[in-house]
Amino acid sequence: MSVLKFPLLFVGSKGEKIIYTLFDSGANLSCINPDYIENIAEMQSLGRIRKLATASEGHFIEVKNRVVLDFYINDVLLSDEFLVVPGLSEEAIIGSATLQKWRIKLNFEDDKWKWILK
Repeated sequence: MSVLKFPLLFVGSKGEKIIYTLFDSGANLSCINPDYIENIAEMQSLGRIRKLATASEGHFIEVKNRVVLDFYINDVLLSDEFLVVPGLSEEAIIGSATLQKWRIKLNFEDDKWKWILK
């Protein structure tokens, strides 16, 4: 698992905000702390509650909502669904599914990201 953290502009139906975002290749899905989306976008119910495992053995967090947000990396517009995770230790996390979707590769030697064009 490797991580990088950058400030990104997030834009939703209600507004926009710069959020410090962790790029985490060890996280499968992208997540956001509910405290940071209040003035950006409306949450949508997942329908079925998801239980996400945490780093603590046998401990799970119940996730009931999601939000669709645009976000910008170096003025490039990207968009994805974020699970709204109560008590998330980070403001937002870009997980491996989003990294793969947008062909983003993390470069940990230079603490940067880059596009993989195929």
